[in-house]
Amino acid sequence: MSKGDYSVVLHEIIEKFRSGDIPEAIALSMFPIPNIPAAKWGLLNRTLMFLAGTEDARGIKQWNAAKRRIKKGGRAFRILAPRFKKVEGKEGDEEKLVLSGFLLAPVFRVQDTEGEPLEYEAIQVPDLPLLEVAQAWGISVKAIPGNYRYLGYFSPGLKEIALASPEECVFFHELAHAGHNRIVPLKSRQDWKQEIVAELTAAVLCRLVGKKAGNLGQHYRYIEKYAAKARKDVPQACLEVLSNAEKVLSLILKGEEAKSSLTVESG
Repeated sequence: MSKGDYSVVLHEIIEKFRSGDIPEAIALSMFPIPNIPAAKWGLLNRTLMFLAGTEDARGIKQWNAAKRRIKKGGRAFRILAPRFKKVEGKEGDEEKLVLSGFLLAPVFRVQDTEGEPLEYEAIQVPDLPLLEVAQAWGISVKAIPGNYRYLGYFSPGLKEIALASPEECVFFHELAHAGHNRIVPLKSRQDWKQEIVAELTAAVLCRLVGKKAGNLGQHYRYIEKYAAKARKDVPQACLEVLSNAEKVLSLILKGEEAKSSLTVESG
């Protein structure tokens, strides 16, 4: 495939964004959140869990209820658990529970347990287009149960792509991040240019593998969110990162031989 082929698709998509010829934004598809304790945790505790290197953590009693036990040498990390106290109501009112503070509760990662298999462990990565590109780059692709605020992620440090959705477009977004990172290291925080490059690249790849045009609504909504943060409209934001998107596409579609001639603008 020549550079001109995907450049035409890039400009076609941007023109559809500009003209407003976008289907009503469709809801992002996702796996349902599995019935695990962490699904009910607050954002802080889920962050602590992710930092501990796991997507599932529970207390000893909860693991025992799931017919799993802690491995020898398994070490707990701690989350903040609310502590309540009973307060007497006014005359005629019942006692009520009032939050009095927080305590540190020990929990264990699923990786530190053994026993009966968990339902979500049966999730498999579908046969995705361009999966071989990630594999050629030494990046593993795994499925993860449900999600909390994301559909997937790319971890440069772990060299892995994790997917909480079977949609090709989610994989393409993370693959674009991986390609971008091979040209210039990604910023550790979510950067509007990086995110729009990834989603614009995903939009083109979806079109090239035959996804329906209706998916443009999904891409538009994502890009619009980051464009708004940069105080730009969608076509303007897309045009500012167009060159970078073309370079990432070139690396994905043409392979490593294109890498030596690519330089992605930063900032």
